[in-house]
Amino acid sequence: MTMENSTMVTEFILLGLTNQTQLQIPLFLLFLGIYLVSMVGNLSLILLIWVSSQLHTPMYYFLSNLSFIDLCYSSVITPKMLENFVSEKNIISYPECMAQFFFFLFFVIAEVYMLTTMAYDRYVAICRPLLYNITMVPWFCSLLVAGVYIMGGIGAIVHTSYLARLSFCGDNVIHHYFCDVLPLLKLSCSSTHINELLVMLVGGFNLLVTTLLIWISYTFILLNILHIQSTKGRYKAFSTCGSHLATVSVFYVSVLVMYYIPASSNVAQEKVGSVFYTTVIPMLNPLIYSLRNKDVKDALKRIINSTRFQGPHRK
Repeated sequence: MTMENSTMVTEFILLGLTNQTQLQIPLFLLFLGIYLVSMVGNLSLILLIWVSSQLHTPMYYFLSNLSFIDLCYSSVITPKMLENFVSEKNIISYPECMAQFFFFLFFVIAEVYMLTTMAYDRYVAICRPLLYNITMVPWFCSLLVAGVYIMGGIGAIVHTSYLARLSFCGDNVIHHYFCDVLPLLKLSCSSTHINELLVMLVGGFNLLVTTLLIWISYTFILLNILHIQSTKGRYKAFSTCGSHLATVSVFYVSVLVMYYIPASSNVAQEKVGSVFYTTVIPMLNPLIYSLRNKDVKDALKRIINSTRFQGPHRK
């Protein structure tokens, strides 16, 4: 069934975060600031890892990919949300809506698998340190990252293709600030049974598998840390894993609250949950890793000191 035959709606109206006029400009400024911090933070982290030879390790290779994913999926959502704050009628065309949904889902699924890959990397580094350089070789790290994006692509293609088969022939007002699956299913005038099953089964599979792998990895990591005799060694191990655990906790809680809360929950609660994983988390990740990670701070200091040292010689 083609797109033209499956829908009579050519555009949707996004209600946005709020319909209170007095809050539009303050919210615009707030989320513009969050978006700018997110962009600068993630781009800076990617560039820092790229130019700093001491950060050319598997751990930071995965971290740079996480920053890239955060940068991308925040950019899929936030610019349109900012436009909605200052425009009179928040319109998004049907093709734009499907494209936004596809890329958002692609990067969100990629994020959960990237976090899982990073947990596996920490497991090998702490629990199998003698095998780390043998296991986490460049080709294997590249294979893991490729698998992350493949899983994101598969999930996005499945959900988007079945969403595009639905008919939208009546109400075109999306009670949300972007084209997400649950608000769109509420507008469909055809059966959404398969789509709801996909949300539960495919989404549940991705969350369950990645959650289990992450917690299995950290169970072994914790048991291993408890056997470390040196206080300094324990602190270094906890410091290395603390940033990742903080990121995992905030992201997974936000997603679970959004997609697996009771059906009786209100729209405002859904929007708040969405705000966390679409705009706040991409901003927090680079801050968490840069503020809590000694290697990142040391690399940044070296670059700053090197720039200062070279400055007088250029005059």
